[in-house]
Amino acid sequence: MTDWIVRAENGDGDIAGVRAVNLAAFPTAEEADLVDALRGDEVAWIPGLSMVAVTDRGDCVGHALITRGFIDGHPMANLAPCAVRPDYQRHGVGTAVIESVLAAAARLGENLVTVLGHPEYYPRFGFVPASRFEVRAPMPVPDEAMMAMALRPGAPVPRGVITYPAPFGI
Repeated sequence: MTDWIVRAENGDGDIAGVRAVNLAAFPTAEEADLVDALRGDEVAWIPGLSMVAVTDRGDCVGHALITRGFIDGHPMANLAPCAVRPDYQRHGVGTAVIESVLAAAARLGENLVTVLGHPEYYPRFGFVPASRFEVRAPMPVPDEAMMAMALRPGAPVPRGVITYPAPFGI
C-alpha cells in the first residue's frame, strides 16, 4: 500500500484529517486533543514540524509532530504524538512520517529530540535511552521508554529535566 505521500501539514486543510487519524489510532481522544492544543500554543508549535501522509485522494492516513520543549531553559524538541490510521499501519507510513519530521527538524537546526514511546520501535530511527544524554522526564518513566537522539552528533545538548509544553499537562 503506497498510495500516499508525506508532506508538511498545510494548516487548516489538514487539521480535520490529522484529528481523524489520531482518533482512529488511539483508544481515546486524548492524543487528538493534545495535537489541537499544541497547534494553538505559540511556544510549542514549530512551523514545518507537523508531517502528514496523505493518499492520492487527499485522505490523511498518518501524522508525526515535533514541538518545542525545554531543558533547564534550553530549547529542545519533543516527538509526539505519532499516529497512523489502523488500515494503513504496518505499511511504512509511520516510518515515513517520523523520518520526514526528523529530517525537517534537522534542516531547521534542531538537535536534541526526545520521545516517550515503545523501546522496540523508536531505536530504528536512532533513539537511545535519554539517560545516555543525562536527560530525564519530569515524571517517573522506565529508562528504556524515555528516549532521545542528537540530530547533529557531536554538537552540545542540554542536560537535565525536560519541561514539556503546557498542553501535555505534565
